[in-house]
Formats: sequence, C-alpha cells, structure tokens
Amino acid sequence: MDFLLTEDQLALRTGFQALLEGRFGRDRLRAAVEGPPLDRGLWRELGEAGFFALRLAEADGGVGLGLQEAVLLFEVAGGALLPGPLVATHLAVTYGAVPGADGALEGGSAEAPPMGPVVTALEPSGLIEHLESADAVLVGSEGGAPVAAVRPAELPSAPLRSVDPLTPLCRLRSGAEGREAPGLPQGPVRREAALLTAALQLGSAARTVSTAVRYAREREQFGRPIGAFQAIKHLCARMLVRAELARAAVYAAAVTEAPHDIAGAKLLADEAAVNNARDCLQVHGGMGFTWEADVHLHLKRAWVRKEQWQSAHEAEDLLADGLIDELSP
Repeated sequence: MDFLLTEDQLALRTGFQALLEGRFGRDRLRAAVEGPPLDRGLWRELGEAGFFALRLAEADGGVGLGLQEAVLLFEVAGGALLPGPLVATHLAVTYGAVPGADGALEGGSAEAPPMGPVVTALEPSGLIEHLESADAVLVGSEGGAPVAAVRPAELPSAPLRSVDPLTPLCRLRSGAEGREAPGLPQGPVRREAALLTAALQLGSAARTVSTAVRYAREREQFGRPIGAFQAIKHLCARMLVRAELARAAVYAAAVTEAPHDIAGAKLLADEAAVNNARDCLQVHGGMGFTWEADVHLHLKRAWVRKEQWQSAHEAEDLLADGLIDELSP
C-alpha cells in the first residue's frame, strides 16, 4: 500500500503555499496582530481559490476533493498562522449551511456557493471565535440537518479576553446555551472539525521546527552557531520527532476518518504544537520572549486550538472507551 502523497496533492499543497506566501507574509501577519486580524480581501481570495469549497461537489460549484486534501491545505494555513474561523467556514460550505444562498448576505446564490461571507461556529464549550467579523454562526441543528447557520445577533454573547491576539473570543451568555443555538453535537461534523484543527496544529508544529533550526544555524555563541551544541541539537531533534509523529497520525486519520484515530491525531497534534513552540522559544533564548519574535504567536495559537472542537479530556475519554470496547469479551 502506497502512503505517499500523489503528484496532484503535492501540486495542490505547493500552489496554496505560494498563495499564502504572496498574500500573507510576515508583514501582513504582524499587521494583523496590531490591527483587525481578519482581512476580507484575503478571505475572498481563499474562497475564489477553492479553499472553503474544496470538498463540495463540482456539480454544486465546489472543487470535488476529499478530506485528505483539506488536511494538507489546513496544515499549510496552520504554519502561516492564518487567522479567521477557517474550520467553521469550510464546514459551512461543505455541509450546505452557507449564508448568502438566499441573497440575504454578501455573495453567491443557491446554485453557486458564496465566497465572501465569514462563518464562525458555536463550539461545544460555548466559545465563539471572530464573532464581530462573522456574517453567520454555525450551530447544531435540531431539524435533522447536520448543521445550520444563524446570524450573530441571534446569539447573546459577551467578549472574552483571548491569549492569542489573532483569535478574538466571545462566550455565549449564561442561560442562552442550548436554547436556540446548541453547540454542534458529536458526529461527523464535530470529528471533521477536530481533525482539521489538528491539521492546523500540525502546520504550526512543523513551522516552529524549521524556525528553530534556521535560528540555530544563524545565531552564534562562542564563535560557533548554537546549533553545533548538543543541547540545541537534542531540542531540535525532539521537536522534529513530535511533528512527524503528529503528521503520521493526522494523515492516517484523514484516510480512515475513524473517531478514535481522529482523537489520537488531535492529542498528538496539540502536544506537538504546544511543546514545539515552547522548545522553539528555548532555542531562541531571550530573543524568543520578545514581542518582535513570532514564536510566541505560535504558542498562543496552539493554546487556543488545544481547547477547540475536541479537548484533551474528550479525546482521552474517547480513546479509553475504544480500548475498553476492544478488550471487553
């Protein structure tokens, strides 16, 4: 069995990487940190490039690819620290809960999915990211459909201080949860959201590896690059092992789509993203703790993503239940 990426998948990933490097380089990243994190122009370009409609059937105006290809692109987006409710908007398009299909919101029609609207989601924890920038909020549906979208004004919420400057957060106000807009229940949509979030974490983990290695080659101490010292070599090697282990788990889960595989992938990707960012800070020394360095942005984003869609506690419980079922006579 061949587990290597196909030429088409490699070309897809390379093309998307080129798009982000041209439109969301370091200068744009820092501008997003200092100002509004969500760039509507870039968001529309992502839509026109097929990022959100990647898994929508071609007959419905999408690209017609699968979850494996989506994971590859989300990995690239995670490495670039691309802000915005990427997972929710992708799911909204995939499952037909796209605002604007009735002409009420910007862009699109029932025949051609809109590319402009920003769709966030009410997560099981009651948290909502980028609510102020959103045109609609993805919620659980009680009418039989897997997902539904409501307008932000329909959800009474309160702002919540976020550790990540690129991820503004709100929390559903007490008493509102479960009344008109329940969080997405366990099912394929939640699992896919967890897997795509794991892919974002994987991208961040891989980027901090390359960032640490590059800095270790450039920074000199006692007349030698710090990468020549054994302690730094061990840090970088440990980071690489974490990232590659998470990559294998995320890619495998994208193929099997099994709940336990996705839970394991989310756990490994969360661990890789958080711990790699910490080790990258260590490699950078005092420089890594300054506002000018980008390493802290990866750590803060990893902390936020770790609690999104499937927390470590939920993933561990799911894996434990699976092991009990396998061992039961």
